[in-house]
Amino acid sequence: MLIDVAVCDISAIRSRFILDLVSGGKITSKIIIPEEVINSIRREVKKGNYLILENFSTLKSIAEQVGVNIEIIREDRKVLDDEESVLHVAMSNNYPLITSNENLAKIAKAMGIEVLYGKATKIQGEPIFVKYFNENVMSVHLKEGLMPRGKVGRPGSWQLQTLENKVMDIKELEKIIEDIFERVDEEGFIELDRESSKILMLRNYRIIITYPPFSDRLELTITKKLVDLEIEDYNLSPKLIKRLKERAEGILIAGAPGMGKTTFARALAKFYLRENKIIKTIESPRDLCLPPTVTQYSKSKVSSEELHDVLLLSRPDYTFFDEMRDTEDFKIFTDLRLAGVGMVGVVHAASPIDAIQRFIGRVELGMIPSIIDTVIFINKGTVEKVYELETKVKIPHGLTESDLTRPVLLVKDFETNEVEYEIYVFGERTFVIPLKTKKEEKIIESMILKLLERYLPIEEVTLETNDKEVIINIPSNRINYIAKKCKRKIQRLEQKVGVKITLKAI
Repeated sequence: MLIDVAVCDISAIRSRFILDLVSGGKITSKIIIPEEVINSIRREVKKGNYLILENFSTLKSIAEQVGVNIEIIREDRKVLDDEESVLHVAMSNNYPLITSNENLAKIAKAMGIEVLYGKATKIQGEPIFVKYFNENVMSVHLKEGLMPRGKVGRPGSWQLQTLENKVMDIKELEKIIEDIFERVDEEGFIELDRESSKILMLRNYRIIITYPPFSDRLELTITKKLVDLEIEDYNLSPKLIKRLKERAEGILIAGAPGMGKTTFARALAKFYLRENKIIKTIESPRDLCLPPTVTQYSKSKVSSEELHDVLLLSRPDYTFFDEMRDTEDFKIFTDLRLAGVGMVGVVHAASPIDAIQRFIGRVELGMIPSIIDTVIFINKGTVEKVYELETKVKIPHGLTESDLTRPVLLVKDFETNEVEYEIYVFGERTFVIPLKTKKEEKIIESMILKLLERYLPIEEVTLETNDKEVIINIPSNRINYIAKKCKRKIQRLEQKVGVKITLKAI
């Protein structure tokens, strides 16, 4: 079907659908573009979206080549936005409307306007940036004026390497970005569209684009899901598997950036799917890449109140909250968990105890075990530590007065059941006290005995050990000799193990 004159909206320019129609000879005479559409293009360019300006320039060039006139018209009346403007122009003049906006197409048809709805022909082949990836490249970092670089290796064990011995100029980088935007409607989605940054998902790639002046130069960062593991690949103990099946409903997955937290979260979600659980996720961006039976909610698209209401009323068995960052995230996690929803949160933390401390100050200390029951720390792609939490009324470690009895949060190694930390409130301060485990005490005692065995028979020595001090009981006739010979060695050992070592005559 040939069209003589048509009205074009901004979505058809953005998607390049209008370019396909003009170059294919479908429009023979004129394209009418309301001035408000041009104003919208100008506003997008100010936000850093130069692609739509390039599409418009290409449209003008192609139209000139095929003899199609582009007419920009100004309306005398005041309009609310570009969509209202194109609808009014099309309806008033009985012109067809060309659009790639599905909702606008439906409205136009309901108003009796002839509509030509569609999107640009799907681009064949791989995205341009894929050439930088192989099975060992975790992420690609492209920046104007620098050689392409990439992290090569595995989580926790990678090197930053130059991927191409050629400086990336801005034209080449813009071409790669244009290729991404041309594909995103068919192969992904835009997660965040801010004035100076864009976050997109394209296939299994997470893409971050930053524009000046937010970044000093145009920059493109692309990360790829390297592995797709099952929970069995982590060689978890039968005890932990049983807990995940039967008891764990407030789970924190913690670890440093790039250590494999999201990969483990994906494996855990698939594990719960096999257990016939209803799973939903809160993500920004949505890159867990789970089966379609899992509903993935974008934190960036709705308010916290809406997320809270939807999840509270739909009551999934487990909600996975990927990348908890600010106080509002922790509040949603806490509210849903206390309402009985199983929660799995992913947080950045340098150590397992740091993950728990992220809740201190945001939640009353005594309520934390009701919110978090299992902490799984991921390091270099493996489960390095698992904690369970319990509240007990006792005298905190290091205090002696019976009237100081108070609720104490016990942080226990899940596999050994040994308490490694006590957390309690004293006055207005919260104290996190590390406790030496029996295994660590034995190691320290062994190091002390090995030091002393060169100077006296070990059977003459006894040790008294607590979390802050090791007392070495030595016969009084030998203590001066040992103090003289071992003073510096004992001082160095104190610094190494972090425990005071005292000599005592008996």
